[in-house]
Amino acid sequence: MIIGIIGGGASGMAAAIAASQNMNNEVIIFERQSRVGKKLLASGNGRCNLSNMLALNGGYHGEDLEFPLFALRAMSPEKTLNWFRALGLYTVCEPSGRVYPYSDQANSVVDVLRFALQKPNITLCNGYDVQKIVKSENGFIVDNGEAPVFCNRVVVACGGLAGTKLGGSMAGYKLLGRLGHKSTRLRPALVQLKTAWKGVSALKGVRCNCAVEILKDEAIFSQSVGEIQFTDYGLSGPVIFEVSRDVCYGPGNWRAKLDFLPEMSAQMLLEELLRRKETELPAEELLTGILHNRLGRVLTKAAGIRSDSPIRELSTEALEAVCSVVKNFEIPLDEPMGMDCAQVTAGGVYTRDFNPETMESRLVPGLFACGEVLDVDGDCGGYNLQWAWSSGCLAGSSAGKENL
Repeated sequence: MIIGIIGGGASGMAAAIAASQNMNNEVIIFERQSRVGKKLLASGNGRCNLSNMLALNGGYHGEDLEFPLFALRAMSPEKTLNWFRALGLYTVCEPSGRVYPYSDQANSVVDVLRFALQKPNITLCNGYDVQKIVKSENGFIVDNGEAPVFCNRVVVACGGLAGTKLGGSMAGYKLLGRLGHKSTRLRPALVQLKTAWKGVSALKGVRCNCAVEILKDEAIFSQSVGEIQFTDYGLSGPVIFEVSRDVCYGPGNWRAKLDFLPEMSAQMLLEELLRRKETELPAEELLTGILHNRLGRVLTKAAGIRSDSPIRELSTEALEAVCSVVKNFEIPLDEPMGMDCAQVTAGGVYTRDFNPETMESRLVPGLFACGEVLDVDGDCGGYNLQWAWSSGCLAGSSAGKENL
């Protein structure tokens, strides 16, 4: 039996490895780029956060929150780490539950997957840009417009639209669309946020730990605690990725409220600043030793204090104003960055038309899908790659069975 895998990303490689376990199968990976796993190499800033040990506790989004559970239970984070260990990858788990290769290099993950694909019943067709999948009497015709290939079964693992610079595209949605499947609205997730606040340019490159609340009008839309990074256009960093899903969609006054000292109360901060009145330093150094120097100066200025004012001359009311800014700093939000910057696509092909226990299409027998092309996306921290491994292995093993 010939199994065609459309896409050589994380879920596609997992599907191919799973389908190839039946040595009677001939598995063909059709990858439009020059090599498999290119997008995976850039994940996690080159570190590849490949799973999260808390993935079975939630953290996934989509129209049907129950849909990913069967695949995630069938190949849990623990089973995923054992799977990678069998492939030759050593991993390390952080206290947060995030799992990384022990080498701290994404290429280690890609390498062991590439080695696993070097089997006599797996063929890589790199540079093969699938234009259409045509249902035939006994299977499918996978066609790039030049050299069509017959497959008994097909797994669509094209990924999503996010990360267009690294290979994200509409291919999977279009291929499945021509076979009768419909998609939800697509939008970027795990993405940076833009602001029109002019002061952000003075903080470009500054990283800090803070509690973030995303406000829509006066209601809290989402919140998290962690590291943010200021950029010349707005806000980035893990905590921003966590709260970015669906931010700035729909009318409203969107803002980010930042608490730069989430583990210190305003009263504790005030007491510390009052002690600093005994120094001869200027006000621009008021928060030195507490926050990043540039951030401290911006916040002091935002509290209405002149940078050259002596700290010893500042009133208690002035110091209270600084504390308020540090604990409740609001930045207006314009919109998220686009799909080219996003790490994952929110939305996708409707999961209602797929069997969660096999990943097979309910509309077209013998057709399977997995990974980001489906309407499943996860939180920041390894959830999306865990979904890729789990859904890819389930789709591949299902497609590879002699009798469905």
